[in-house]
Amino acid sequence: MSKLNMKKVYESVPQKGFFGHPKGLFTLFFTEFWERFSYYGMRAILVFYMYYEVSKGGLGLDQSLALSIMSIYGALVYMSGIIGGWMADRLFGTSKAVFYGGILIMFGHIALAIPGNTTLFFISMVLIVLGTGLLKPNVSSIVGDMYSENDDRRDSGFSIFYMGINLGAFLAPLITGSAMGYSFHLGFGFAAIGMFLGLLVFIFTKKKNLGLAGTIVPNPLSPEEKKKVFKIFSLSIIVIAVICAAAIPAGYLTFDVFIAFIGVLGILIPTLYFIVMYRSKKTTDVERSRVIAYIPLFIASVMFWVIYDQGATILANYADKRTQLDFAGIHISPAWFQSLPALFIIIFAPVFAWLWIKLGKRQPTIPQKFSIALLLAGLSFIVILLPGYLSGGDSLVSPIWLALSYLIVSLGELCLSPVGLSATTKLAPAAFSAQTMSLWFLSTAAAGAINAQVVKFYSQETEMLYFGVIGGASIVLSIILFMLSPKIQSFMKGIR
Repeated sequence: MSKLNMKKVYESVPQKGFFGHPKGLFTLFFTEFWERFSYYGMRAILVFYMYYEVSKGGLGLDQSLALSIMSIYGALVYMSGIIGGWMADRLFGTSKAVFYGGILIMFGHIALAIPGNTTLFFISMVLIVLGTGLLKPNVSSIVGDMYSENDDRRDSGFSIFYMGINLGAFLAPLITGSAMGYSFHLGFGFAAIGMFLGLLVFIFTKKKNLGLAGTIVPNPLSPEEKKKVFKIFSLSIIVIAVICAAAIPAGYLTFDVFIAFIGVLGILIPTLYFIVMYRSKKTTDVERSRVIAYIPLFIASVMFWVIYDQGATILANYADKRTQLDFAGIHISPAWFQSLPALFIIIFAPVFAWLWIKLGKRQPTIPQKFSIALLLAGLSFIVILLPGYLSGGDSLVSPIWLALSYLIVSLGELCLSPVGLSATTKLAPAAFSAQTMSLWFLSTAAAGAINAQVVKFYSQETEMLYFGVIGGASIVLSIILFMLSPKIQSFMKGIR
């Protein structure tokens, strides 16, 4: 988007009306609240749905396979953000991308809510993957459009927006986790209702609150380019369909092959993306320097999400199989633990937002905040290995240990995720604004692709080694990033 268009968009948005922030933050706050309600509500019970026996309402898949599918699903959800960001940048703008994405997500959850077989399950997964790819990166990009580049409210605004995400993420597992005791499909139905409510908020408030934010196509395709893209897209669909039709019955396209393929894509796609952005004629010299600064932040983000996202796989399984679920006279659903990170962020997000404003120019730099996040992520895994070390690997452990691990990694998330969202909008080349936001979420996709392989090494016997190696790797990377922070900051060319 050109500087002129950025100014036009900024001036069209009412700049007061939501806790001292642009009025459009209300629309995006509640749209994302309900979208995240649907996503985290579904995610909290999905892995249990896959590996629980059919007699208990599940699909009866092998537990190791279920953990890998859960990880690769997370990778695909965020990998599809590249397509969603590109479509917003080149075809119809971020506002329409959010709307279309919400529709697909809602129908995906409706499909999950209908009792069926694995075929219907995978159809629902495809719909949610495509819908999230359209909605997730683009709603965050619209938040960035509402602020000028040097607006001091920017980081605080993203923190408030992020708190909306976590309000939805906190409530949803409590509801769907309770519902899964009756029926998994009832829980998925609540997720569908959540996305429907999010669409209503967006449709009825965007015109008044968002102005031109999200309506301008930054880098539109020419008519000739549209024809070329349509041909490539159509041919790709045909080729994929033919390959699947031939390879699946022959046994060449198995889950393991597919998971390995997505793992390669998780590393290859961001690498190619950085090369394209850096070499583009539309990228200025200052923007190229900022792209270089973004690379170590991206790597740090991948390491952080490798640990964080295991909260929905390894730690979910840990809650189900290794944790004492009768506590203080209450029977705890294993899905309820998925609410803890969001609860901690709701509590501490205002503290961090206040802290960054209070510190002003004295606050840690962006790379330093990332290094703190990596340190905390590593410590969260070190903490969870302690009960096994102290009491042995056979006895059930107190849920307090799991809660403490979630607390530590959640504090790390507050040092990385809202800061990373804000930094991405600052460091993005103008011609790649929405696509660079997709690249930020691609770090989560890369983490999911890595986790799809890593989770295979987890078992009750390897538990201590598993948590120790991964946690230790994060701590080492934290130290390296902290030492490199001044150099990285110099490449940001004035961005803090």
